Amino acid sequence: MIDHGGAELPLSQLPGQSTSIDITEAASPEVRGAVEAVLLVADEPLSVAALAQAVQAEPGHVEAVLSELSEEYTESVRGFELRQVAGGWRLYTRERFADVVERYVQEGQQARLTQAALETLAIIAYRQPVARSRVAAIRGVGVDGVFRSLIARGLIEECGSGGAGGAFLYRTTDRFLEQLGLDHLSQLPSLAPLLPDTAEVQDDSSSI
Repeated sequence: MIDHGGAELPLSQLPGQSTSIDITEAASPEVRGAVEAVLLVADEPLSVAALAQAVQAEPGHVEAVLSELSEEYTESVRGFELRQVAGGWRLYTRERFADVVERYVQEGQQARLTQAALETLAIIAYRQPVARSRVAAIRGVGVDGVFRSLIARGLIEECGSGGAGGAFLYRTTDRFLEQLGLDHLSQLPSLAPLLPDTAEVQDDSSSI
């Protein structure tokens, strides 16, 4: 988002401009801000090419911005750092603050799951392995925040990739089974008794 006359506008909606950022017009601050924004919501390392496409800037310029941000975060002793891993870039909490983060996460695990988290966890449990986008489609809302919470609690984890675009797949963990007092996923209660009868669904459809 960019501040334009007191109102925040996405890069793609700047008045009188194309959707791409012209790096020849000293647009570095906009590129820096856009790169940071994308990195904040990324749940996996992003390549320079992927970031360049996302912020619509030249790969060479994006690569320079990434190096600048990484150095800036380190020099200013931020609570996070920008690392180049697995062929991409991603934000991570800084190791020196690991104890603080661990304590926060452990204390957060004592709180009850929200309704949104329970619904998301149920979908993953019965549809696993499943992609985040599939869960979002079933729920009809974004699930990024809920996924981060469930991962932090150790209830779900990545289990490879697959499907369209090679999206990451997720499954429940042993901790999930432990919390429910189960030995295996086969012990999850059947959904059949909770689903409407096929005839009823057909009748409802014919009455629309």
